[in-house]
Amino acid sequence: MFNFLKRKKNDVSSTAFRREMACRYNGIFIKYADERIDDQEIVIGKAGSISVRGGELIVLSSSKIIFRSIVDETDFSPLMSGDGVIVSGCDIENGGNFRKITLHFTSYIK
Repeated sequence: MFNFLKRKKNDVSSTAFRREMACRYNGIFIKYADERIDDQEIVIGKAGSISVRGGELIVLSSSKIIFRSIVDETDFSPLMSGDGVIVSGCDIENGGNFRKITLHFTSYIK
């Protein structure tokens, strides 16, 4: 009757969970992407998409790649509203620096 009580909570740091989340967001269109620097939210791109290719997560926006990281090393945190996700990891495209960006979808994921 209470089988849901026996389930383990998803381990957000596991490779399987990260790959599942990457597959979930693959092909999603984004309205805009922003990054928090100090106390300011800065829009870093508009009108783009999220894709997974060759084990890498690629965020394309404003006709350029704004974020690229290895899926197995990337953390995903869905927004509570369901209309976006916070992606954090080492950005290969920008010298391997750790970045945390927020991606806002054009439509809700249900």
